[in-house]
Formats: sequence, structure tokens, C-alpha cells
Amino acid sequence: MKRWDVDRANAWYGSQPWLVGCNFIPSTAINQLEMWQTESFETATIGRELGWAADLGMNTVRVYLHDLAWGPDADGFKARLDRFLGLAAGRGIRPILVIFDDCWNANPKAGRQPQPVPGVHNSGWLQSPGVAATNDPGTWPRLEKYVRDVVGAFREDERVLMWDMYNEPGNSNQEERSLPLLCKVFEWARSAEPSQPLTAGLCFDIASLNTFQAEASDVITFHNYNDAASLTAQIAGLRRHGRPVLCTEWLRRGHSDVATCLPVFRRERVGCCNWGLVSGKTQTIYPWGSVEGAPEPAVWFHDLLRQDGSPFDSEEARLFKALTEQGRAQSAGAGDACQRG
Repeated sequence: MKRWDVDRANAWYGSQPWLVGCNFIPSTAINQLEMWQTESFETATIGRELGWAADLGMNTVRVYLHDLAWGPDADGFKARLDRFLGLAAGRGIRPILVIFDDCWNANPKAGRQPQPVPGVHNSGWLQSPGVAATNDPGTWPRLEKYVRDVVGAFREDERVLMWDMYNEPGNSNQEERSLPLLCKVFEWARSAEPSQPLTAGLCFDIASLNTFQAEASDVITFHNYNDAASLTAQIAGLRRHGRPVLCTEWLRRGHSDVATCLPVFRRERVGCCNWGLVSGKTQTIYPWGSVEGAPEPAVWFHDLLRQDGSPFDSEEARLFKALTEQGRAQSAGAGDACQRG
């Protein structure tokens, strides 16, 4: 299966509503394994918090999978993913599923996960598959089986919006060492012939990675944690590819803010997923590099809601609801015009 041509990619995007969501993990999970392993998979929390996302107007969430959750129980993992997709669909949400990740702790281990280090941003988040496996092609047959199995199982599932092959390849000082696995994951996923588009988000100024990601992705995704001017300029630059553009990570209060950046996404009709929904065990209300024992910041770094579902900032919640309602009205109007035509 080849990369989608430009016309197909733009037709797909044109058929979508304005895509707005968040990077989602339930507040009770410290990392991807605690979310997906059978003993800690919590449908009640997931359903409740996805409901809060829908109440804000969100229609997608970006969700990280993990190869070690699949490894010992592939069928059980796929059953849990199916259950998650059902919970999301019941709330009008179509997830973006992330396969691999170069961020944070380099040596993931299955089983019971640690408790958060108080005050530390993402103290328990895990790379997938981790540095050792990423840099050792001898381990890749297992990874190939994982990718082909999971993508193949949901290749025609309309509940899945998109596949994100690899989050921030090159992070954690990996740089170009992640490029060979990145190339392979696209190859493996393409072989499953998914009906959904594939992507890998641009993040770092590493030419070889950026070139491959832009040339391999069906739709262009990117991360931007800077101000509205930077965001606007990056969107304009990425549109030279002629493909749909979506931002799969943003929101760093004091730099990338809801009040200034969400209107840019709305005006440009660029899909967006901010980092975080409910403050929880990932502790991403704290800034990058926060130290153990740090007090709760007066201004949260990421995340939108407290654990009871109330917003950190009521004006942010109001703006999400107002702009997503405008987006729904515009999509409905376009549909009516097509029907009249």
C-alpha cells in the first residue's frame, strides 16, 4: 500500500468536522502500561473522563498504546482497545492511536507501575519500545508483529480516526538513531492496508527525520508549544506540502495558551489536540523539569480539568465550548449546502 495521494488526503480531511481534542490518559494511570494492562484498565474512569472531553466539545483524543501491554496478551489487549473505542464512540469521539514513543523513561517494564514522584512532571511515562529495542534491529520481529497485528485488527474500524506511527522520534537524545525504526513502522503499518491515514508528527529540527516524516505521512501533523505567532507561521510553512495539517500537541500556559492559540486553530481550520485533560498521576500540571516535592503551580503547565471534572480555568472551558460549537455549526451548514446542491 502506498502513501495517500494529495487528493485523497484532502478529501478525507474535508469530510471531517473541525477536529479538536486532547492527548488523553485517564487520571488514574501514570503511564501507557497502567492504562492498558488488564489489571489496571479502568473503564469507569475512562468513560467518565471521555464524557468530560465531549462536554468541552472535543471529538477526538490522541492516545498512546504500548508494545509491552500487547506482548503477553495480544488478544486481551485488542479486546481492551476495542472496549476503549466503544466508550469513545459512545461520546462522539474518534481517537488517534499512537504506536511508538521516544519520550521519557527509556527502559519500560511490564507489570505493576510505580507511584508518581511528588511534584515531578511525567515521572512515570514510558518510551515504547525503549532505547534498547529501538537501537537493536534484532528485536524488531516482535515489534513488526505488534504493529501488523494491532493496525490489521482495526484497519477498517471507523471509530479510529488516524494512526500516529511514532511520537517525537529522536527525543531523549536519540536523534537520527530512531530513523531506521521509524521507517520500518510505516512499512509495517502500510502492509496492513489501513483505511485510516498514517502520520508522524514533526517536532525537532533534525533534517533527516523531518524530511522522512513529511514525505511518509498521509496528513501532516506537528507539535507546537510556543505562542500564537509561532503557531501561525508554522501552519503556513507546513501547508506548502499541500496536505491537511493538524497539531497533535500544544498548550504550555504562559507560552501556548488556550485564549490565544485555540482561535488560531479555529480560524485556520487546523485540527488540534492539547496536552492533557484531567490532572492526575502523570502530574503534567507541573512544568517540564519540575523537582521532587514542588508545590502545585498557581498556573498549571498542561491539563484542563480537576479530578472532579471542574475546569482549572472556566474561561478556557467556555472558549472550547464556544469555538467547537461554531465548528459544528459550520460543518452542518456545509453538509446542508451539499445536500441542497
